[in-house]
Amino acid sequence: MFKSRLISGIILVILALITLIVGGHLLSSVLWLISMIAFRELCTACRIHSEKKKVNSLEITGYLGIICYYLIMTVLESHLYMVLVVLMSFLSFLFIYVFSFPRYHANQVMSAFFSFMYAPVMFSFLFLTRQLEYGVYYVWMIFISSWISDTCAYCVGMLFGRHKLAPILSPKKSIEGSLGGIIGSVIVGALFGHFIVEQVIAEQQVTWIFALIGGVGSIVSQIGDLAASAIKRNHEIKDYGKLIPGHGGIMDRFDSVIVTAPMIYFLFSLLVN
Repeated sequence: MFKSRLISGIILVILALITLIVGGHLLSSVLWLISMIAFRELCTACRIHSEKKKVNSLEITGYLGIICYYLIMTVLESHLYMVLVVLMSFLSFLFIYVFSFPRYHANQVMSAFFSFMYAPVMFSFLFLTRQLEYGVYYVWMIFISSWISDTCAYCVGMLFGRHKLAPILSPKKSIEGSLGGIIGSVIVGALFGHFIVEQVIAEQQVTWIFALIGGVGSIVSQIGDLAASAIKRNHEIKDYGKLIPGHGGIMDRFDSVIVTAPMIYFLFSLLVN
């Protein structure tokens, strides 16, 4: 298990490096693909999709919405039309709910829209962050605030963890580990901002901004991780999928990245001139 998890982790880091550095259509295409997979994983977890049945109309609506959303984001680069796609997808879910009643329960319809927003729309902020001026640097804070934070939290928790963070939801996570993750993310973010980004953005001191974003991002990423775990517990599943050996599905590996990406995007948009 450890060997397969380590190998998968290394491959993911390499793929992330290549995809984020290249950016553009490659990044948007990869995000579209993993968004489709994540939507399917969530639909299965939330009992919208049944492995014994064909894809239903709620899922088809979600897939079409994801395709339209990413096409508009990549080709038109229009935030207005992206919001319009979200609205039209919501209305489409309602249309299906009303005119196929009582085929779908309200919980299924709400879960379908939630799944559409939770993974595909949130994932898109990786691309939007990369598209910002100096976004090739900013986008790494999403991973520093999630993966680096997670690593620091794990190490500190193993060494010093005494007090449970969420004893019922995730008994192994500790308050000490959580603080370690936040502090680790702040330090790495500050170092990244000082030694790399400030050499590029010479007219502005950004070290404190990267430290702040690292801390806030770490808090948000931990909430995202716990939220994804809560969904699994509510639906009594161990993993969202088996796509990534040793990690599970897309949602298992990127649960913290998903919620961190929008926060990082807006923080940089607000704090950096």
